[in-house]
Amino acid sequence: MEGITQTFENKLVADPIENSQSRQVAEAHFSYVDPEFSDHPKLVHASPEMKSELGLGHLTDEAFLQLVAGNVRLEEQRPYAMAYGGHQFGQWAGQLGDGRAINIGELKGATQSWALQLKGSGRTPYSRTADGYAVLRSSIREYLCSEAMFHLGVPTTRALSLVETNRQVLRDVLYNGNPAYEKGAVVCRVSPSFIRFGSFELFASRSDTDNLKKLVVFSAAKLNLNLSFETKEDYLTFFEHILHSTLDMVLQWQRVGFVHGVMNTDNLSVHGITIDYGPYGWLEGYDPNWTPNTTDAQNSRYRYGNQAGVAFWNLVRLANALFPLIEEVEGLQAVLAKYEPTFQVKYDEMMKAKLGINETNGTDGLLISDLTELLERSEVDMTLFFRRLSAFQLGKEAEQIKLIRNDSYANEEVFMPFEEQWEEWLMRYGNRLGANTISPQERIELMHSSNPKYVLRNYMAQLAIDAADKDDYALVDELFILIKSPYAEQPEMEKWFAKRPSWADHKIGCSMLSCSS
Repeated sequence: MEGITQTFENKLVADPIENSQSRQVAEAHFSYVDPEFSDHPKLVHASPEMKSELGLGHLTDEAFLQLVAGNVRLEEQRPYAMAYGGHQFGQWAGQLGDGRAINIGELKGATQSWALQLKGSGRTPYSRTADGYAVLRSSIREYLCSEAMFHLGVPTTRALSLVETNRQVLRDVLYNGNPAYEKGAVVCRVSPSFIRFGSFELFASRSDTDNLKKLVVFSAAKLNLNLSFETKEDYLTFFEHILHSTLDMVLQWQRVGFVHGVMNTDNLSVHGITIDYGPYGWLEGYDPNWTPNTTDAQNSRYRYGNQAGVAFWNLVRLANALFPLIEEVEGLQAVLAKYEPTFQVKYDEMMKAKLGINETNGTDGLLISDLTELLERSEVDMTLFFRRLSAFQLGKEAEQIKLIRNDSYANEEVFMPFEEQWEEWLMRYGNRLGANTISPQERIELMHSSNPKYVLRNYMAQLAIDAADKDDYALVDELFILIKSPYAEQPEMEKWFAKRPSWADHKIGCSMLSCSS
């Protein structure tokens, strides 16, 4: 097949043991292992864009299905699972690795080289006590979300396909002692590479500097960094690149109201792209303390308002992992010191774009902080608020307040005390727009490009999951079409431009989710 590359396994070190038995894998970056054969797989959905990008359009439907189900290999490629460690919820977890994901190879696409990975394709040496499978429920969420994020303009892995495996998988959705069998599935996800912060941490934890350096050199090449690593400055340049790309990714999460839910160091990509879609969610009622992850409910470590802080904490862990190659703390500290001021400047710029403000003055910070406080206290839907605000006109504050009240999740008694504050804020906002140097139409265009009309709310994905459990995939296709144009009006999709219905407030899968998949 044209376009095949094998950079990862050619440049890095393979585990000499070739089976899927769970074990500690030493002095190796990956282990060769085949996906488990799937009898009678069924293609639920595939991305035409990624199929074209990867040059797979020439395959017959059956050949494509067998490839993304894991039943056949890419020519000349051997599937493998990657070794990495990580900090989970702030604690070092040791070796983790691809416990249910198998890389089936690399393809040179139309725009870049891509690694293809099957998630849910069976046991690997890193599975520990798990079965290596994934269920249809979580696979639909990952498939749709990765493509939704891409079209929102958020750095992310991509999704090529979603396949039912004709396999029954036992899962305890809420970890409450009530396991049940669910449909098994495999997602083929695509990325420049699947190297994580935890990939470096694993080798540093074992004092394996030889393999640590090989991974750094390989990763730098994947990032198109022209570095020889003959000086300490090259390592610092490498680290600073990752710091800025991670910062920019989290900033985009904040812009669209996305909450990752499991920002462990093994779930942060060296490429600064969103990876591992588990218990994610979008803010609905604006709440900086909200996390979609039931496992994180008590401490809310991975809440919306803490994502930038957690990213920094993870970057410190990465700096610690790189230290053995640099042996100098001052340079790493100097790079880390750039994070907070850079994030604040970019955050302010992002928020001004969401508000349609094209120049800066000294009152903007207070205008923004007063707004986020009002949104939180009156429990207003984030996506609906910012999108509707683009139609704001000075002198029509009462109409805008009516919309805000309707888009609040609070009852009338909770919202009413804030009506005067909203009126005052809207007056200030309208006066601030008067200082713009762009036309009203240009302001609307700026706001529409910064504030999506449609996001993949959890209840929407759950509706698609419920239908798919009954072999009805029409809603998967409808949502796939919707998320490809999240900033467009799409009047035929207007039903999705609405706050979460009350029936979904406490329904499993519609608000908070567990890591079970």
